[in-house]
Amino acid sequence: MAPVGFLQVLLGGLAPDGGLVMPTHYPKIDAATLKAWRQLSYADLAFEIFSRFSDDIPEQDLRQLTTATYTEAVFGSKEITPVTNLSNGLHLLQLSNGPTLAFKDMAMQMLGSLFEYALAKNNETLNILGATSGDTGSAAEYAMRGRRGVKVFMLTPAGRMSPFQAAQMYSLLDPSIFNIAVNGVFDDCQDLVKAVSNDADFKARYKIGTVNSINWARVLAQVVYYFKAYLAVCADETSPVSFAVPSGNFGNVCAGHVARMMGLPIAQLVVATNENNVLQEFFESGIYRPRATSETWATSSPSMDISKASNFERFIYDLHGQDGAKVAALWQALDTQGSFDLSSRKAEFAAFGFVAGASSHALRLQTIREFSRSNNRVIDTHTADGLAVAKRFQQNGIPMICLETALPAKFAETIREALNIEPPRPAQFAGIENKVQRFAAMPAQLDLLKQYVAQRA
Repeated sequence: MAPVGFLQVLLGGLAPDGGLVMPTHYPKIDAATLKAWRQLSYADLAFEIFSRFSDDIPEQDLRQLTTATYTEAVFGSKEITPVTNLSNGLHLLQLSNGPTLAFKDMAMQMLGSLFEYALAKNNETLNILGATSGDTGSAAEYAMRGRRGVKVFMLTPAGRMSPFQAAQMYSLLDPSIFNIAVNGVFDDCQDLVKAVSNDADFKARYKIGTVNSINWARVLAQVVYYFKAYLAVCADETSPVSFAVPSGNFGNVCAGHVARMMGLPIAQLVVATNENNVLQEFFESGIYRPRATSETWATSSPSMDISKASNFERFIYDLHGQDGAKVAALWQALDTQGSFDLSSRKAEFAAFGFVAGASSHALRLQTIREFSRSNNRVIDTHTADGLAVAKRFQQNGIPMICLETALPAKFAETIREALNIEPPRPAQFAGIENKVQRFAAMPAQLDLLKQYVAQRA
């Protein structure tokens, strides 16, 4: 496809051919620029990074958007993403202090500001269609509710989220929010969103957009905190650092990949999975084999219960020298054969910094207990997966920064099992599971979803 502007990408989500949108090149950030960025606020750093990928938002407007989005009032501290030094070169990047207690807020709040800005410019409306394994949905709904010209249709896997996660979404009774509980797993929800987005006529008629990490703007918003964390941990601008990222849909670690391609000195990007270890299998064997619904297990880190990692396509694109035709051929093989084999290129995975490991229920319980004893802090189940895998890949003299995923209040059942305590929760979420909830139940059928959206768009 021919290059298009940032705002068009923002509103469109997927490319017209059904693929994911990528930049024509990665702007390079050198050590001198990193040094100049060291004293910037989070909002100013976000401006610097967004400005290098968007040429259709005036500088003053973009600066106002980042300044209005990343505030202490919304994210709980001036640092926005504070870093805690744990021990033995291990650090925790706190990303879960936003409105819905999950790292998804970091990008979704910016997307809310961008969507409202873009729509107001042309007096347009947008119907956002998304899928969530737990946290994207609530972050999107809290970011978009009350925004002029925006409605949200969010698909969730019925019975696959924690009670807290479900209540966060289903108790939002705003007239512009529509929650749809699909009888299936997250991958079924994601497939439906992609199928709707690939119907060009339907997408245009009902003005469909997306906030999933298939939207390039969301990945870009996540790039910011990699740079911020690096500057917080490293004393100079050439020292290497590694990041451990709990991974399901590959969006969060893909942002780290983008930061590395831009020049951030990242030694390793540690992909931490749970029992749904498709990504670990790929990085160890070179074979990418997404699992069927029946093989996608329900675990105690449910936001990672994903077997088709959408953003993985973006890494494969860069691995193949940004050759879209080769990527399309691989995904064609995936559709027809159920897998593809890149074992002959395994050596190149490390050249991009990628390594991977998996956690389990027993290991995340153990990690939660160990972390509580050593740091007097309760962590959620996904962050526990990240920390457990991070320890396997630590290198002497290279800091390892683990990305926090959510606050433990979202996963109280597992915290009670691990620590025999009720995890702390902010006052505004007291008793949220007891609030009136509203959602539509639906089988995983494209025609029914289209009918539902068409009647309410």
